[in-house]
Parts: sequence; structure tokens; C-alpha cells
Amino acid sequence: MGETARIRIIAGGPYRVEGSVPLSQDAITPSEGGGYPMHYEHVCDYAVPSGGYLLCRCGRSKTMLFCDGSHAKIGFSGEEEASREPYLARAREYRGPKLRLLDDNRCAYARFCHRAGSEVWTLTERAADEVGEEDAIAAAWECPTGRLVSYDRASGEAYEQAWEPSIVILEDVQEGCSGPLFVRGGVELVGADGYVYERRNRYALCRCGMSRETPFCDASHVSYRFRDGSAGLEGRWEGLDTSIEELPDLEPPHMDHGEA
Repeated sequence: MGETARIRIIAGGPYRVEGSVPLSQDAITPSEGGGYPMHYEHVCDYAVPSGGYLLCRCGRSKTMLFCDGSHAKIGFSGEEEASREPYLARAREYRGPKLRLLDDNRCAYARFCHRAGSEVWTLTERAADEVGEEDAIAAAWECPTGRLVSYDRASGEAYEQAWEPSIVILEDVQEGCSGPLFVRGGVELVGADGYVYERRNRYALCRCGMSRETPFCDASHVSYRFRDGSAGLEGRWEGLDTSIEELPDLEPPHMDHGEA
């Protein structure tokens, strides 16, 4: 991709997506019977201009997912309040026999951290064989916020999925609400003041306009009951999102330790 994939935050306004960044929609759904693990079901792909597009950030657009200028009518501020410390400085560490897990507590309530009758922190601390490792890593690397990153203790390398720059609009079927922007593949994020955020393989941006960790999602869409009118909430999807691997290859990729 020749042009840099970038999201610029416009002061008091939308996200300006620059470069040829594909846009799609997924529904977060539970396993059969309403349990864990959660799954990403592909809903649709959007036709977007190759040069870029504007995505609503205030949660009030009448042309969701795209900006229609409603932010100006409602006096939306959207001031960026999230910590700008790097991930490694913010994250807490959990250790197990084979893995170490970092957790910066930036939660969008997507619930992928729950699986195998447990949750990622316990799975990490107890993982002593390949099956346990797979579940522990999968419970971390499917999280859309990048909150959770598993590392191989022997090599020190991070387990991360290999994505091209892309944005996925998330709809939470179980909770009956619309979720954040799931940004993947190292898309650069630039604040309204020109600050370039730490480059991450995955992060989740607020689009309901209610987060207290702006620009990142803090799960306020759940309590706010944010809905964007999407077909993804109506059970109309095409099957599992094949761009997302549910289980990892236990040979970790070579990545910079700060990338997550």
C-alpha cells in the first residue's frame, strides 16, 4: 500500500481516514447456547473512496457510519482524554509457565478474553501445554482494543495476528448495541493537536461519543445503548470473519516488543 494508512482526529469532528483503508462490519456473537468464546461474524464490506473518508465520532450522524456534520449541531467536543503513555509503561504483567501477558486495562467489553470455561489471566498463569497456550493466546489476541498481548517467555516475542491496515465496524449482538471501530494492521492515529499516537497492531476507537477515554473505546456504548441502525444487529451476517484467526500458530512472529 503506497499511501500511509492513517486516521486523523478532527477537533470537535469526525475521524478522517486517509489512504486506501478497507472498511467492513462484523457482528460480535456468542457461541451456540449463548456462551463463550465470542466470535466475529462478517456482515458486509463497504465501498469507500480510495483517497479516504470521514467516519462519525459523535454518535449522532443520520448517515451512519459516516459523518453528516451532526457534531457541529450538537456542540460535540470529543476532547482527547486518554493517557498517551506507551503501552509497555501502562500495562500490568501476568506470568505463567510458558507465557507472559500484558494488560493495560483499556476495555471495550468485547468479552473475547473469556473462553475454555475461564478467562485470559487464569489461562495464562496455568498454561503448561499446547492446548492451554492456544486458549490463553486466543483469549488475548482476539481482543479488539489491543489491551491484552501474550508473549512467549522463551523467545520474548509477541503473538499478534498479521493484518493489513483495515477498519471493522463492530456490532454487539448479545448486548444489542453498536460497538467501536476495530482498527487493525498498524494504522497510524494522529490526534487533533497533531500528536502521533503509539503505533499499534490493533486498537478500538469510540464512535458513540460517550467514552471517558477519548479517542479510545471504554465500553460506554453498552451503558449508553448506542445503536447505529445496522443490519449487523438483526442477525444478517455471512459467516465467520475469515480474516481473524481464532487459534494461534505457536511459533510467534518476529515483532518489536513494544508493538501490540
